[in-house]
Amino acid sequence: MNLDLTGKRALVCGSSQGLGKASAIELAQLGASVTLFSRNAEKLQSVMRELDTSKGQQHHVLVADFTNPQEVQSAIAQHIAETGDFEILVNNTGGPPPGPANSADAQEFIDGFNLHLVNNHNLVQALLPGMKAAGYGRVINVISTSVKAPLNGLGVSNTVRGAVANWAKTLANELGQFNITVNNVLPGATNTVRLEAIITNKAKKAGVSEADMAEKEKSTIPMGRFGEAHEFGAAVAFLASPAASYINGVNLPVDGGRTGCL
Repeated sequence: MNLDLTGKRALVCGSSQGLGKASAIELAQLGASVTLFSRNAEKLQSVMRELDTSKGQQHHVLVADFTNPQEVQSAIAQHIAETGDFEILVNNTGGPPPGPANSADAQEFIDGFNLHLVNNHNLVQALLPGMKAAGYGRVINVISTSVKAPLNGLGVSNTVRGAVANWAKTLANELGQFNITVNNVLPGATNTVRLEAIITNKAKKAGVSEADMAEKEKSTIPMGRFGEAHEFGAAVAFLASPAASYINGVNLPVDGGRTGCL
C-alpha cells in the first residue's frame, strides 16, 4: 500500500489544536511538507516544532482570521506566490455556536456559511491550479456526522455542514477527471478541548458530574469509548495518500459507530 507523501505539500486549516493538529502530524509522518493555517501564530509555531522532518520536509505557518474570508483569501494567495503550490487541502475550522434553528438570527447563518463554505471554496480555487498541474489533488473537508443525521441543538451548524457536504460532492464529480478527489471526514466524540467543553456544558445543564456525563456519552458509542485525535488524523492522512486514489465523493464517519445510519 502506497502511503508515501514525500514531495507533496499540504495546507491544513485549523491546525493549532485538536483534529487539525492531529491531521497535520499524521500527514507530516507520511512525508508531506505542511503549512499550518489558523489565526493563532504562537500555537502554530508550537505545533510546527512537533512535525516530522525526517524526509526533508519544509513546514510553514500561515496566519489569518477565518471569520474574514477576504483575509484568508489574501493570505493563501501570497503564500502560494512565495512558497509554491499544494497537492493537499484539509478544510477545517470551528463550528457555528449551538442553538435551535428556529430561533437563530439570519446573520448566524451568513456567518456560518462564510466561516465554512465560502472559505472552503476560496481555498479550493486558490489551490486548484497547482493540483491540476501536478496531476494529483486531495481535498479533505472536516465537517460533522450531522450531514447524515442532524444533531439536536445545532441548527445553524446542521444547515451549514449539509451545504458543505453537497458542495464537496459536486466538486468530486467535477474534479475527478483531473485525478483530484474530494472527500469529507465526519468526526464523532473525540478527546479534544472541544469535547471537554461540550461535556462540561451538558453536565451543568443536567445537574450531574462531568464524569457521569462522560460515561453517558460513551454509552451511545458502540465501541464504548471516545476517539483519539490521532485516530481521526490517520483517516485524513490515508485519504490524502496515493492509496486512496479511487475514493471520491464520500462522507466518512470516524465516530466509533455512533451515527445511527449507513
